[in-house]
Amino acid sequence: MEDTQSVATLLESTTAKIQQLQKAFAELEGHRALTLNMKWKQIEDHFHGLEKNLKRRFTALEDQENEFKKKTIQSQQVLKNRQADVLAKEEASLDKLQGKRDVGVAAITRALGTHRNGRANNIKKLTEDDVKALSNPQLVKLCEKMDSGGLHKFISDNRRNLASIKEEIPIALRAAVDPGGLVLDSLGGFYISDAIKNSNLLGVRRTCIMLMECLSILLANLDVSTVCDVIDDDVKERAKAIAEEWKPKLNDIDVDASNGNSLEAHAFLQLVATFGIDSGLVQDDLLKLIPMVCRRRQTADLCRFLGLSEKMPGVINVLVNSGRHIDAVNLVISFELTEQFSPVWLLKSYLNESRRQSSPTAQNDANEKEVSALKCVIKCIEDHKLENHYPLDPLQKRILQLEKAKAEKKRATEVSKPQFKRPRANGVAAGYMPRNTNYTRMTERYAPPTQYMYDNRPYGYHVPAENHIQSFMGGVTYNMAPNHGSYYVNGYQYQAAYIH
Repeated sequence: MEDTQSVATLLESTTAKIQQLQKAFAELEGHRALTLNMKWKQIEDHFHGLEKNLKRRFTALEDQENEFKKKTIQSQQVLKNRQADVLAKEEASLDKLQGKRDVGVAAITRALGTHRNGRANNIKKLTEDDVKALSNPQLVKLCEKMDSGGLHKFISDNRRNLASIKEEIPIALRAAVDPGGLVLDSLGGFYISDAIKNSNLLGVRRTCIMLMECLSILLANLDVSTVCDVIDDDVKERAKAIAEEWKPKLNDIDVDASNGNSLEAHAFLQLVATFGIDSGLVQDDLLKLIPMVCRRRQTADLCRFLGLSEKMPGVINVLVNSGRHIDAVNLVISFELTEQFSPVWLLKSYLNESRRQSSPTAQNDANEKEVSALKCVIKCIEDHKLENHYPLDPLQKRILQLEKAKAEKKRATEVSKPQFKRPRANGVAAGYMPRNTNYTRMTERYAPPTQYMYDNRPYGYHVPAENHIQSFMGGVTYNMAPNHGSYYVNGYQYQAAYIH
């Protein structure tokens, strides 16, 4: 716009310039010495022609500029109209898409609700009479609400009634919409903090294991299709994620410190077994966990379910080589390997090892260790009804002999101790009595009872009562005398239907 005005101003000043040029030309003619061939009229016509040509071109440029502005305005208007059309179409498409999404979400919600209701319907519903028959009806309400935290708290607050709670949880789980999901929710506190190593954490871990065991009991009483509904793909994926989180923590377990009673290893194996998941561990890796849990009564059934039965001879050899003969005997009898491993030979070898490891310089400690080993062997024989193969009488007599020797050594030590007398004011020592030359042997005062009262208190090898749960499977039969004790009887039964 400014350029156009400048050109117009220059054109307007052309006439004045021509006049000035004419005046200068006239003055030049007045002073010229020679006659010029060119006349002023010609020069004036030339410049006027140039002026008209410039004005014509300027007018044409103005017309072109106006036409361009007009077209620009029209194009902008067309773009605005097209933009408005595009926005309108986008809004319409979004509204249509939102409508389809709402329909899809509603369909998914209905399908999920149908699936969950179907899953719940596949499990036999609890009647009011069933709930009234329970001594802990609160368990049903907690399962209905899928309240895993409340379930943990209820079990913790009622540990005195733990036996009845263990019996009734599998029944109460039938009231849950998603029993598998409820049990998985309860595992969140298993690794609360590595710094917390107290009874509260141990209680939480025992409860987590117990809930998985109770879910296994529920699954064992369902048919194949119902088990697949309860432990569906979503539940398995959640269980697999938990297993992947727990797996690295197993490397931190001290095998010797666990003493065959590791809750961490037991929980991992129980998680894999209950939910039938692929833990990512090969059989050899799972076998390494068995010595960490071999004192827990569920070990044999977990090994069977995980397909480790054929690998048991190797595990038994590991236990024997590490001096854990009692644990080896339990697995030998549980897996009916008595022809390959003699329980009597293992128990005698255990006693021999306990005597060889004793220090001659510390006789008291040696006797204590041998007595403890003898009691463990006696307990194992009684548990598995091996009295016909390994009589108890020689073992009990050996215990009497060792305890008698201990008592005599204690007497001798007490007699040999110097007796310091407190002097009195008259110079006579307090407690001084004339020596009686007609005395009886002092050792008769400390003579042990003529009959050893042998009681059935638990020995060193003992399974805590809180680790026991009511079973749903009959006793295991061995190729020995019938009714071989209860150490591994009444184990859990798992259906192969949900092994994947």
